[in-house]
Amino acid sequence: MVTASAHPEGCGCPRGSAREAHRQAVTAFAALRDRLAVGEGLPAALAHSTGASRQWVSDELTQAARTVAERGREAGAAWLSRVWRPVTAAVWVLVGVLAITQLVTALVGDGWTSARTAGLVAALLSGVLLTAAGWWHRARGGALAVLIGEDNRLSTSRTVAVWWVLFTGYAVLTLALERVGGAAGELRLRRSAALLAVVATGCLVAVVARLVVANRIRAQRTQKVPAERARAADLLTDDAGRGSFTDTQYVLLNAAAGAFGCVALVREPHRLPGLPWGLAVLTGVSALTYLAAKYAEGGRPMVLSVVRVREAGDLDGPIRTGDDIEIRGSGFVPPGAMAPDRLARTVVRIGAVHVHVPLVPVAGGFTNPADTVLTVPVPAEVEPGRTEVQVITASGAESNRYSIDVLD
Repeated sequence: MVTASAHPEGCGCPRGSAREAHRQAVTAFAALRDRLAVGEGLPAALAHSTGASRQWVSDELTQAARTVAERGREAGAAWLSRVWRPVTAAVWVLVGVLAITQLVTALVGDGWTSARTAGLVAALLSGVLLTAAGWWHRARGGALAVLIGEDNRLSTSRTVAVWWVLFTGYAVLTLALERVGGAAGELRLRRSAALLAVVATGCLVAVVARLVVANRIRAQRTQKVPAERARAADLLTDDAGRGSFTDTQYVLLNAAAGAFGCVALVREPHRLPGLPWGLAVLTGVSALTYLAAKYAEGGRPMVLSVVRVREAGDLDGPIRTGDDIEIRGSGFVPPGAMAPDRLARTVVRIGAVHVHVPLVPVAGGFTNPADTVLTVPVPAEVEPGRTEVQVITASGAESNRYSIDVLD
């Protein structure tokens, strides 16, 4: 079985006892799964019963998987409470880079100006505000808290929106400080209309994307399971960790537009930076593509057919209680639900009986459950006659009902 970490709670290890406990739990689970996959450790009393041995193996793996999941949640919470420090340090590194850059350009250029003073002071104030916000939300990742969605992943739409809000807020703060210092900072809305449109689009996309995903989850048209913790790769991938075209194009095009805005602000620090309308339209098309993908992604689990499993040498026949059935369809394993504890939550409702899909291990993974095929036994509690089969996935989504005939 999975062993607990040898580190006591609160030992003060650099990486934390929770992370070490999770690593040990994962290692022990992998070893247990691979042993059971080749039949090692199976009780002798169950060796001659395929159904009983499969159920025992599944129960052992499910219990071990729950321990791994618990250690993973502890490690994720410890990571969140720890990451706010490096994030805050990164903010001040950026402030330091800005200060050094301004000093170098002042030495080789036209000297120190009021615009440089205003920009540096604005950066210092922004750093102080972000540091204060990070400390206030230090248990939720510090400054990253606003970027983490309800599924415990970094949200692409929130990240883009926050970037534009921070950039525009820094530019406006710089202009305000220039005016305080007596310089004539210009704030012309007509000139900066494209920038403001991009900011408004980014904020609107963040709100609409959250609304679309929430409504689709409630309507069981999208399946979502929470991640153990947020990762930078979440910005460019889907829930399963695969590269996402729509997320990537949205981030890259907004990053390019942001780089253009930074250059415009550096060249004319006394003005609110303006963006070409062509660039604003391009980011708008990118946003529409991103939202369209959010509306179209995912789907309900779907049962297409149910057949009786025939072992080698068996005769063909109808489905009877005690037989194994193979449920064919799609969407049985939601994206991001490949962890053993999530797989163990897959349930098949046969009539009024809920049958937990057994975990069938192989070296390095599982053959059951799979995204397109589930194999479960028909328990004796199922009443003979016409009955319905329905799959309930780890996300809680229910499939369509498929009718089968069960004989006694």
